[in-house]
Amino acid sequence: MKVLLIKDVPNLGKAGEVKEVKDGYGKNFLIARGFAKLATPDVIEAWEKEQEKKAQEEAKEIEKLKAIKEKIENTTLTIRHKAGANGSLFGAITNKEVAEALHEKGIDIDKKHVDIHPPIKQTGEYDVDIKLGHGLHATLKLIVEAE
Repeated sequence: MKVLLIKDVPNLGKAGEVKEVKDGYGKNFLIARGFAKLATPDVIEAWEKEQEKKAQEEAKEIEKLKAIKEKIENTTLTIRHKAGANGSLFGAITNKEVAEALHEKGIDIDKKHVDIHPPIKQTGEYDVDIKLGHGLHATLKLIVEAE
């Protein structure tokens, strides 16, 4: 019996592969648990169309993320924070503060995607990493000033 794997199956294959398996294993395990479908020409064609559609949507999303990356890298963000006489901040700059400041500039980024490492506890200029997804990262120039 030939089956089209819908999900990765250990010791058998990856999603999208057509495999020859024994009838009982195919019907009672793979198909019954939703790991595979019977490999008919219609099923294979539908799977390929679905994969093409997903690839196109992913390409559109990557283009959108590249535009956001360019916008972030061309932005210089200034955050004013309470500081002592020697320039050390009371507390640290948080990823939430950076995300809110970006939102005010018209760039919506989730605070979980802002990576401030090591913590910013002094006034000055810093580079902050913004994770956009699909392996794309943007570097934001951040200026921290005392209030």
